[in-house]
Amino acid sequence: MKNNRLVLAARPKNRVNISDFKMETVEIPPLQEGTFLIKVHYLSVAPVMKFYMLDGAGIENILEIGEVMRGRGVGEVIESKHSDFKVGDIVQGKCGWQEYVVCDGSPYYMMYKVQQRGLSYSTALGILGMTGFTSYFGLYDVGELKGGDAVLVSAAAGGVGSNLGQLAKIKGARAIGLASTDEKCKLLTEKLGYHASINYTTEDVSARIDYYFPDGIDVYFDNVGAKVLDIALSKLRRYARVVCCGRISQYDDVQNSDYNLTNWHKVGANCAKMQGFFIYDYERQFPKAEKEMAQWIKEGKLSFQEDILEGLENMPVALNRLFERKNIGKQLVKIS
Repeated sequence: MKNNRLVLAARPKNRVNISDFKMETVEIPPLQEGTFLIKVHYLSVAPVMKFYMLDGAGIENILEIGEVMRGRGVGEVIESKHSDFKVGDIVQGKCGWQEYVVCDGSPYYMMYKVQQRGLSYSTALGILGMTGFTSYFGLYDVGELKGGDAVLVSAAAGGVGSNLGQLAKIKGARAIGLASTDEKCKLLTEKLGYHASINYTTEDVSARIDYYFPDGIDVYFDNVGAKVLDIALSKLRRYARVVCCGRISQYDDVQNSDYNLTNWHKVGANCAKMQGFFIYDYERQFPKAEKEMAQWIKEGKLSFQEDILEGLENMPVALNRLFERKNIGKQLVKIS
């Protein structure tokens, strides 16, 4: 059997280019005892992947030239010599940008068996995977969400943001979402549980926040950083919580990369909290979140939005869509 895979050919300068990768076709080696073979169905993209290629993102070793690009995927076990993983098991974990992956089940791969819940396997990378868990624990644990809270979310139509309006609503809170187009803003209010939306490219963000939050913001879930974060800090209510999840506006924008916040002092003045988090610190609680969100989907309380391209060769295109603000919901690529 042959395996097609994308390996790093050059380090990106700004946006990721197709030429930064090389498509290779290699033989799949025979399985050794304690290993199993996964046929990949879907691969996920996330902004952090760009930094795997540059500096390891501070959480992994830097990706070397010629190495398979890192990334999470979901697929089916089609051959196994591992006692814990059987043929037919659906698993998600670190698959890399390739059609097949040989795995030994070690902690590095972070392989989890996917519960068969009558949903697409893709949900194991979105609403019922790391993206959904990021929304769930970021809002409920870090954000300490309470019923009646007024919540503001940036990049609300992205993978993480597209879940937050409904998660807030389920707990009796009211969420307003920031998005970059009228199409996305309409989606937020019509499908994704947001009370209202703000188009940050055409509207006065500060004035619209004042309109929707006359008494201030209780929870700000930040996926953007820079100017939008600075504006939100100036609108905090006493004892507010700021969840630092991402700062995509600063990842490939030289002008914003070293943005200096001017309203940071509002955190102290309002006895507020501003906290980041690492989703894998919640690993032992993943099954609880998956079970609860799956039940909400079944009950019609939680829907999900996926943006799916097709073909391994389109992985660099999918990654760029995040920085180009083109994705609506969780960005995925269907491999097989």
